[in-house]
Amino acid sequence: MKYEIKYKPSYSLLVIQLGLGESIVSEAGSMTYMTPSIEVHTRRREKSILGSIGMALVGGQSFFVNEFSAAKNSGEVAFSAAPIGDVDLMEVGPGKGFIIQKSAYLASQAGVDLDVQWQGFTKGLFGQGLFMIKVTGSGLLFINTFGAIDRHTLVAGQSLVVDNFHLVAFSDSCQYRVQKFGGWKETALGGEGLVTEITGPGDVYIQTKNIRELADWIWTLIAPQVQAKAR
Repeated sequence: MKYEIKYKPSYSLLVIQLGLGESIVSEAGSMTYMTPSIEVHTRRREKSILGSIGMALVGGQSFFVNEFSAAKNSGEVAFSAAPIGDVDLMEVGPGKGFIIQKSAYLASQAGVDLDVQWQGFTKGLFGQGLFMIKVTGSGLLFINTFGAIDRHTLVAGQSLVVDNFHLVAFSDSCQYRVQKFGGWKETALGGEGLVTEITGPGDVYIQTKNIRELADWIWTLIAPQVQAKAR
């Protein structure tokens, strides 16, 4: 499958050339344009209705996905995501899976499986809205981030501590441990909250911007107006 990621790293656009018989699955609402030769089919994210509801409610993803295919003629389709940021490629294969943030998923080939029911990261939630999805199977996976993507390759035994709101993805060959940022005082007052210590071997993908901090900043601007209207 031929693809191009344009306008990196701030306003990335994923453009895919589908040859005859090729297809790509994407998050609902992420398509920006396509040629008339492309056929679109909307379906539930999982075969199980409960699995689809779980992905929508727990994983924060859409209830549906769109499958774009070049059934009769080749064509082009492009995708982008809501956050201002980057798009990157991850190649999934036997023994090479990933753990990705719920909001990082953009598109994938049909052979890539997303497991929203994976409970391995449940201990990392703690009210922070951090939900991770286990990715297995075989094929191309495209992720999006808020800000640029900072990739680190860890050798066996090498560790990296990452703020949970900056953590995008890591190889499933890595070991991980969710922990407080220092003591309770640092966790409550240090502005970091919970962090994850990831130990290689494998790759770690970090986003350079923090969407929680953006939301807090926007609230400081609109809060006085909301409070004034409430009086």
